Amino acid sequence: MSFDFDTPLDRAGTYPVKYELRRAKFGRDDVLPLWVADMDLTAPDCVREALAARAAHPIYGYTVTPRDALEAIVEWQWRQHGWRVEPDWILVGPGLLPLLAVAIEALSRPGEAVAVPTPVYNPLFEGPERLGRRVQRLPLLWDGQGHRFDFDALAAALGPDTKLLLLCSPHNPGGRVWRREELERLGEICLRRDLLVVSDEIHADLVYPDHKHLPLASLSPELAARTVTLNSPGKTFNIAGLNCAYAIVPDPVLRARLHATMQAQWFEGANLMGLAALTAAYRAGGPWLAALLDYLAGNRDLALGILAERAPRIVCPRPEATYLLWLDCRALGLADADLRQRLIDAGLGLSPGIQFGPEGSGFMRLNFALPRAQLAPAMARLAAALG
Repeated sequence: MSFDFDTPLDRAGTYPVKYELRRAKFGRDDVLPLWVADMDLTAPDCVREALAARAAHPIYGYTVTPRDALEAIVEWQWRQHGWRVEPDWILVGPGLLPLLAVAIEALSRPGEAVAVPTPVYNPLFEGPERLGRRVQRLPLLWDGQGHRFDFDALAAALGPDTKLLLLCSPHNPGGRVWRREELERLGEICLRRDLLVVSDEIHADLVYPDHKHLPLASLSPELAARTVTLNSPGKTFNIAGLNCAYAIVPDPVLRARLHATMQAQWFEGANLMGLAALTAAYRAGGPWLAALLDYLAGNRDLALGILAERAPRIVCPRPEATYLLWLDCRALGLADADLRQRLIDAGLGLSPGIQFGPEGSGFMRLNFALPRAQLAPAMARLAAALG
């Protein structure tokens, strides 16, 4: 099958966050937006056809989650990750971040500590703070090849009031796919310290060959009994605007706590178009995803090649997952604000590393999920600005 990822598309008039907020974020509206983690690449035909078919019916009323959608999730998790999930374990919601908030509310109390390995996708520490929890940052180690857990420091840092750990797997912004032995050691600490875990696995399907994502809850019944796994087809199939996500909660007691919190906040279920898209993507989107990963791998290697040749002081390991580069720019000796401004002056809008935690100071995050004809000149401008 052939898929066209090369043709640039004009997103004007569709109100994308990454374009509409350029002036507010960067002070000008002509930067190439390489910040928000959505793709400037077309969604699969199967999704577009499913949306058109549902839109053809002229009534768009309140909608229950169809059994087909739950079964599609079950099939996808088994086919992609070898994880046997039951339909009854699944709670559907309008987005991963709302489900994250539900999990924090349901599994911890105000004033308690929530442990978060950092640097990390910032809602994982901003969410607990907004909900009155105390964030306990667990700094990851950086060796120039990727992030690693400091297990001894992690175990020593956990206090008696730490009840919950938030994990990002695969890791955003670093692009690491956590190895089995890493997840097993983390799981042992959680079991020993009686920690519940919320695992954000939204990038689980965007893993490159030679690496394998392992859902934390799939490693043992004991870990499954204390883990809430959050996921969505939004990143994988570039349909985040359709507002559909889900939590997989094998333990009935934890699941009841999450469900009660969802009911209390009046947001059970997901957008009817999102449910149609999820079902279609998980049932028929496999070939498209294989082609996408091949295209993204080419983009990744193109970007890294330009950096290596023209800006060798920037350190950037090859990401094992995601379509994000984590650029270590510390050798340039620039303050975070100056580093960001230099890229803005070059017409590029990236995410400053400092937004992912203090460990990200001196880094920048770059989204390379765009047509190659746009990526190549963007990387050339970046290298000229920072080389």
